[in-house]
Amino acid sequence: MTSIIKLTPLSGAKDEGPLSYILQIDDFCFLLDCGWDESLEVEKLDNLHGYINQIDAVLLSFPDVYHLGSLAYIVGKWNLSCPIYATVPVYKMGQMFMYDLYQSRHNEEDFTTFTLDDVDSAFDRIIHMKYSQTLYLKGKGEGLTITPLPAGHMVGGTVWKISKNGEEDIVYMVDYNHKKERHLNCCNLEALGRPSLLITDCYNALYHQERRRQRDEQLLTNVVNTLRNDGNVLICIDTAGRVLELCHLLDQLWRNQESGLSAYSLALLNNVSYNVVEFAKSQMEWMSEKVQRLLEENRSNAFQLRHVALCHSLADVARVPSPKVVLASQPDVESGFARELFLRWAGGSANSVILTTRTSPGTLARRLIEKPGLETIGLKVKQRVALTGEELEAFNLQNRDKQVAATEVGRDSEEEEEAMETGEEGNASETRVPRKPVMFPFTESRIKWDHYGQQIRHEDFMLTDSGPVYSRKADSSREAVEAAAEVPTKCIVKEVEVEVKCSVVYIDFEGRSDGESMKKILSQIKPRQVALVHGAAESTAHFAEFCSRNVVSSGGAPVVVYAPAVGESIDATTERHIYQVRLTDHLVSSLTFHRSKDVEVAWLDGAITFDSQNQESWTERDQTDNKLSKIPTLISANPSKVKGHDTVFLNELRLNEFKQVLSKNGIHAEFNGGVLICNNVVGIRRNEHGKLCIEGCLSDDYYTVRDILYRQYAML
Repeated sequence: MTSIIKLTPLSGAKDEGPLSYILQIDDFCFLLDCGWDESLEVEKLDNLHGYINQIDAVLLSFPDVYHLGSLAYIVGKWNLSCPIYATVPVYKMGQMFMYDLYQSRHNEEDFTTFTLDDVDSAFDRIIHMKYSQTLYLKGKGEGLTITPLPAGHMVGGTVWKISKNGEEDIVYMVDYNHKKERHLNCCNLEALGRPSLLITDCYNALYHQERRRQRDEQLLTNVVNTLRNDGNVLICIDTAGRVLELCHLLDQLWRNQESGLSAYSLALLNNVSYNVVEFAKSQMEWMSEKVQRLLEENRSNAFQLRHVALCHSLADVARVPSPKVVLASQPDVESGFARELFLRWAGGSANSVILTTRTSPGTLARRLIEKPGLETIGLKVKQRVALTGEELEAFNLQNRDKQVAATEVGRDSEEEEEAMETGEEGNASETRVPRKPVMFPFTESRIKWDHYGQQIRHEDFMLTDSGPVYSRKADSSREAVEAAAEVPTKCIVKEVEVEVKCSVVYIDFEGRSDGESMKKILSQIKPRQVALVHGAAESTAHFAEFCSRNVVSSGGAPVVVYAPAVGESIDATTERHIYQVRLTDHLVSSLTFHRSKDVEVAWLDGAITFDSQNQESWTERDQTDNKLSKIPTLISANPSKVKGHDTVFLNELRLNEFKQVLSKNGIHAEFNGGVLICNNVVGIRRNEHGKLCIEGCLSDDYYTVRDILYRQYAML
């Protein structure tokens, strides 16, 4: 590979943090995922902020917060304007993830880190792609291609394959699953080929996964025992990713009459539960062959969840008969309905809490997994409560003053419009006193007219119940989220000691390949270079040692292993004599370029400098990026110190192609013993070193053939 390849982890290297990496191919910069953790602290994006002006494209692999959580912030607050590429399910489900995350935080605190407008503007920039669709980048990315491949784990999950000019490939493959699931196919390993650089995670390098049947039996046993003891089951799950697998599994169990579960209730609780299920129904082509076959043969949609009650608030859950099973977000139990139900149900000995994901260290879910015998746990509880008493009166008074001020402004503007329409602008010298309403604060509605008569509102004549139910509910996800903000409330924070009497168990429904499988897959792919990211320091060290000892490339040589830390750049360039320098404008203008096939080349004599004396020729973008200032600058060499050089011929000319060129110029040419004979006077052959030699008597034919031969090369 003749390109300069550099990889810089911004987060998620030698730790279990969110995934975010900078991949530089020559002067083109990819941002591979832009995850955020549960804290949503802006300080954790400082590494990304240093590259925000260099990013030329963003590739999103999964729709959860760990892979695209900061997208709304960097687009809305930092004005990231480059193209963003993702599959259709990542676009749709990712938006549901961010809506639910925003509302979960808004329900308990004054959340202002990003807004719903930021979410919408970020996802409007996403360019949709299909699996195995090769996209040729243009402009600065000329020669680069990107291809999304199935990754499993979540619907629309992607392994990104990046190629430059048809050369060897770079593969970004994290959080993949090589096993088929109920609603998803497995990762497509055959399409990866033999990549030159494989960027993969080692999150599960030291983790051994139980068989799926054992996990399903453990889940069923826990649910049945709890429900028969008149207890409630809380399953902490994400918003629109792994929740689909569990919903499909539990709905099948409820349909089975032999399970005895049809007498109990099953509910899905998050702020966008209806939309998540509706989007899942429309994405059958992205799911497993079994699900597609069920739709084609029986006209039955696997996500027509007949036994699942879709809830959007705790009041909806309260109306569901007990005992019941509730799948609630968020999986980290740091916010959302899962945290509220945990606080309510943790004190009941008959209840059960099932954790399905190992979230970031320090979260409530992770503490419950690592310390399963906790009897009490101290928590900081944030709540949004309605205003009462004097606070409510003060709020209403302030809101009334704002409405009156807005009404007066609107009335003044209406009267000015009337004056313009009726020709009263000629009396502009007269002072007009705005007429106030007779009954305060009653506002009189004025009838407006235009050239065609009275203006009408189309909304007054629309039939509210004429359309299908789906069109009203599916388009109301954002409206439902915004409606909660209309009630006057305030946020409070208090420290509580929660007594944990319920059963707490962790059942792995993460949908990732385990350590043993990852090692076999890596040995099968046989990449030339491996960059290990996203995993604890122990897992990274263990996996790096395994790769160094047991994995060989397709050519039989040992694989080159990189394990960078956060902020550490690695140079994965295959060729060793390629360097990246900055050219000054004066130097570029003095060069004489010669075309050789599809490129232009020039010879230059220069000197390398690492100081900033030539910064006056840098662009504004370069001056703001400290990362680029580390690149050395090439300046013109002193002419007195420059020595001459032999002529260099650039091209790989074939004699059979040159024969056709000679024929077009009216020169008869034919091969005789590997020598190209021209007009029976001049001979051209290739010597043992691969160089072309021209032989013959000095004549007009000799000089004509030589001139034609020289024109096939770029001579420097």
